Amino acid sequence: MSRENLISIDSARLSEDEKSVVIIDQSLLPNETVYLTLDKAEDLWEAIYTLRVRGAPSIGIFAGYAIYVLSAQTKETEFDAFYEEFKKNKEYLDSSRPTAVNLGKMLNRMEAKVLENKDKSVPEIIEILKAESIQIHRDEEDMCNIISEYGLSLVEDGFGILTHCNAGPLAGSPGFGTILYGHAKGYKFYAWVDETRPLLQGARLTSYELHKAGVDVTLICDNMASIVMKEGKVQACFVGCDRVAANGDTANKIGTSGVAILAKHYGIPMYVFCPSSTIDFNCKTGADIKIELRKPEEIKTKFYEKPMALDEIQCYNPAFDVTDAELITAIVTERGIARYPYTESFKELFGEEA
Repeated sequence: MSRENLISIDSARLSEDEKSVVIIDQSLLPNETVYLTLDKAEDLWEAIYTLRVRGAPSIGIFAGYAIYVLSAQTKETEFDAFYEEFKKNKEYLDSSRPTAVNLGKMLNRMEAKVLENKDKSVPEIIEILKAESIQIHRDEEDMCNIISEYGLSLVEDGFGILTHCNAGPLAGSPGFGTILYGHAKGYKFYAWVDETRPLLQGARLTSYELHKAGVDVTLICDNMASIVMKEGKVQACFVGCDRVAANGDTANKIGTSGVAILAKHYGIPMYVFCPSSTIDFNCKTGADIKIELRKPEEIKTKFYEKPMALDEIQCYNPAFDVTDAELITAIVTERGIARYPYTESFKELFGEEA
């Protein structure tokens, strides 16, 4: 794959001295490009909660590095004491974003390495954790790029593609995303980017990534999706996701289910892109997905010079909604493309894992 015309950003990586996690602060984009170097548990937790690092694969990569960095700071020399400290740090990090399955999955993957090697010395275990965190990064990057290739088979040159939230390199690792991959291969796409209220990931991140890569991109308010669909400007809808249930119900940034309902009405395919690490086969349906509720300030004051509502006005601010499986045309994974009913197509792609 050529990366010509693409921005290449490590949204999360290990520092050169291997003592910290380095992230690009996505909360400041597109106006400021600031890298943060984090090594304290509170700062690592805050980076996830405040969306300085975000996107399911990126959170998974960050989680691996974060728990390694904290483990490497231990003063414990005996396994039992080290493991208790590890579990405490793991549970703390996992509490930052309950809907994002990659966070818990990668922390569990790191814990499994600890338990597999409990007969080894603590310094040896820490080295194993470092190697596993690096492998998580490689795995997520490879999966995202394979997914981009599968995604390209679903669209044609000249398509208008509507996106919601952000599922490009910033959400994963240096690489593509289907729109960028197609653009690099000479496809001419027209991207319609929902702003994605209230945190504006579409406006701040997706339009930034696509514009920097040279894609024809138009930013719209979330409530404009219907009219561009009705006018025939959209031939496909692309979204990422934060957790997929075993039946295909999908949790993604708030507003995704509305896009899916509109797409169904206008006969436009709705595609969900996710690495297998985002599928939770232990979660039967979307009803079992815990939806994160966030602070009202994100609606009333964030990004505004003055408050847009009175202090006493109540706010309901769910970070995600769940799109019913039957509204999703296909779920694109690194194993292949799954279609409804997903309980069957997941078994074909993932076998006993599903």
